[in-house]
Amino acid sequence: MLGTSVHRLTRLSVSSIKLIASKATATARGTSTCTSTITRKAAATVEEVAAAAAAASSSCSSEPLNSNGPFPYPSSAAAHLQRRRPRPRLGLGDGRNIQRRSTTDTDAIELALDSVVKIFTVTSSPNYFLPWQNKSQRETMGSGFVIRGKKILTNAHVVADHTFVLVRKHGSPTKYRAQVNAVGHECDLAILTVESQDFWEGMTSLDLGDIPFLQQAVAVVGYPQGGDNISVTKGVVSRVEPTQYVHGATQLMAIQIDAAINPGNSGGPAIMGNKVAGVAFQNLSGAENIGYIIPVPVIKHFIAGVEESGKYVGFCSLGLSCQPIENVQLRNHFRMRPEMTGVLVSKINPLSDAYKVLKKDDIILVFDGVPVANDGTVHFRNRERITFDHLVSMKKPNETAVVRVLRDGEEYEFSIALQPLQPLVPVHQFDKLPSYYIFAGLVFVPLTQPYLHEYGEDWYNTSPRRLCESALREPPKRPGQQLVILSQVLMDDINAGYERLAELQVKKVNGVEVDNLKHLCRLVENCSEESVRFDLDDDRVIVLNRRLAKVATSRILKCHRIPSVMSDDLTIS
Repeated sequence: MLGTSVHRLTRLSVSSIKLIASKATATARGTSTCTSTITRKAAATVEEVAAAAAAASSSCSSEPLNSNGPFPYPSSAAAHLQRRRPRPRLGLGDGRNIQRRSTTDTDAIELALDSVVKIFTVTSSPNYFLPWQNKSQRETMGSGFVIRGKKILTNAHVVADHTFVLVRKHGSPTKYRAQVNAVGHECDLAILTVESQDFWEGMTSLDLGDIPFLQQAVAVVGYPQGGDNISVTKGVVSRVEPTQYVHGATQLMAIQIDAAINPGNSGGPAIMGNKVAGVAFQNLSGAENIGYIIPVPVIKHFIAGVEESGKYVGFCSLGLSCQPIENVQLRNHFRMRPEMTGVLVSKINPLSDAYKVLKKDDIILVFDGVPVANDGTVHFRNRERITFDHLVSMKKPNETAVVRVLRDGEEYEFSIALQPLQPLVPVHQFDKLPSYYIFAGLVFVPLTQPYLHEYGEDWYNTSPRRLCESALREPPKRPGQQLVILSQVLMDDINAGYERLAELQVKKVNGVEVDNLKHLCRLVENCSEESVRFDLDDDRVIVLNRRLAKVATSRILKCHRIPSVMSDDLTIS
C-alpha cells in the first residue's frame, strides 16, 4: 500500500510491508502468543528490507498452559498480565465503572493489579496452501486490562485467529469466557468483553493518560514467560516516534522504553502516575531492554472508531509516496523559494481522493496548517519532530484535510478526504477464512502475503519471484481488484500436462480480464461455451472441455476429501 511517508524513513508500501509482514519478525502471521519483535533497520531497497526481516528473530513463545491445573482449551496469540493479593472491593454494579482513588506511584501499581488480567487464547490459523482446512490449533497466553465500559483492552496479536478465549483475574483461580468485541490488526489492539458478573466483582478500570515526555518513568505490568504470577518492571521513556508495527504491517506512533517487555507482556498496561501511558506490544530483536508501547492517541483513535461505528474503522492515509527534498538543486528545479519547505509527491494511489486533485511532482508545503519540513517531519513538542504521516493517521475516516502544494511555481490549496486504503495484495488476513475455487483440479486463490508466508520464514527469497514482486510493488488500479493465481494443480487425467503452470497469475477467462476471484468463479460457472480458456501470466494458456471438467471436479473433490468446490464467500446465489 502506498504510504504517506518519505523514502528516507523506508515507510512506503514496499519497504514497510516487506519488513513487517515477514514471519521471522514476530506475530505477523497472527498465531503467536507473545511480544512481537521488530528490526529497526532502515533499508532503501526491497532486498535490504528482506535481509533485515530475515535477520530479525521472534521473541514470541507458545508455552503450554500448565498453571493452576490443565487448561481445557487450546489457544494461540500473544499477551501477558498480572496478579495480586485479593482484597475486598466495591463491585462494578450495572456497568457504571469502577472506583477511583488518588494514588501515589505505589498505589498506582496496586490499582493496576485490580485491572490487569491474564488471557488464554485458542487459535487455529488457515492453511493457505490447502485453503479448505485449518492448521492445528494452538494455545497461547497474553495480558490485558480493564477500561471504562466493562471492557478489556489487549493486543490484536493476542487474539488473532482465535477460536476460544478465556481470562483470569489477578489472584483468582477461575477462568472466565471472553468474547472478542473488536480487533484492529493495523494498530495491534483488541477489545474483549466478559458476560459473567462474577468476573467484574472487585475489578477497577484504568484511565488513559497522555504521551509521556522523555525520561519519564513508566511501569509495565503483565505476565511474561518464566512464571505464572504477575510481573512489574520499571523503565523510562527513551523516544517517541512512528515505528513499524510488526503484527499489522503498518507504521504508527510508538513509545520506546527501556523496561523489559518479554513474551507474555503483550497487552499489559504501561503505567505512568495513576494512568495508562500505553499498551506493551513488541520489543527490538537483538537488543536488551528495548521495548515498545502503543501510545494513548493511537489507543483513543481505535476505541473512538469502535464506539462510533460499532466496528474497527482503520487508520487513514493520503495514499501518497513522497520523497525528501533536502537537496538545494532539487528545490531550485521546482522553483521553491528559500523560505519554502516540503516533500515531493512521487506516487499517488489511484483509489485515494488525493488522486483526483494532486499530481506527480507536486510539492506538499503545509498539511492542515502545519508546515512540512524538507525531510517530511513536522513540529511535535519542545524540540521533537515527527513525520507528518502521524497527522494523517490521526484523522477519522472521511475527514478532510487542507493541503497546500507548490505546482509549477504556483501555490494551490486543496481539500482532500482521507480514508483507510488497502493494498492490492493484502498484508494480513487474520480472523478470515481464505477464498478458493476449484475447477477440474485447478485451485485458484487470491494472492495474499500470508499465502507467500507459507514458503517459510525466508519467503521473500523462496516464494515465486514474480508473485513476490507483485505483492510488494503493484498498486491497485480499481476497487475490489485482486491478483488471482493458480496455486496448484490436483492431478487428474483431465489436467495432465498443466501441473507445471502452477503459481502463475490468471489474466483472462475466455478473453475476459479477471477482476477478482469471485469474478473468475462467475465467468467459469456461467460459461456456455464448449471449452473454458484460461490465459495466464507469461503467455501460458490452459484449455479444458467444460462438460468433462465439471465431471472431473466432483471426482477430484471426493478423492482429496475437499468439502466444497468453492469457499463460502464465493457462493453464487
